[in-house]
Amino acid sequence: MPEAWTLVSGEAEGEVLTLDEPLSFWGGLDPATGRIVDVHHPQRGEQVTDKVLVMPSGRGSSSSSSVLAEAIRAGTAPAAIVLREPDPILALGAIVARELYGRAMPVAVADALPGSGARVSVSASAAGARIERLSP
Repeated sequence: MPEAWTLVSGEAEGEVLTLDEPLSFWGGLDPATGRIVDVHHPQRGEQVTDKVLVMPSGRGSSSSSSVLAEAIRAGTAPAAIVLREPDPILALGAIVARELYGRAMPVAVADALPGSGARVSVSASAAGARIERLSP
């Protein structure tokens, strides 16, 4: 995959889950289960836990940062998030979880986004981010 840039540093590996539309974590993700619960989202019912969540952007409420931080604390969050457009709200949730709970989840921005089902690694640092396909 092409180089990407880092919003939140960290290392992760997992199966890609590509969302067709942006997701608001506030009301859209159940942090207790890691499932998408937004009744209007095309991927409602999908499990995000330990996936590399790929989506065009975040959506909605500033409270999404607290939902993401809680999912990271509970162990139900994605392994990483890769966005086409930067989202400071999601980045804040990952930063808060790292500071409060000592759990890192990388958040990166890339133009070329991997499709669902591929297994990738995400390496994000101050020098930039790299998304590498590990298997089809």
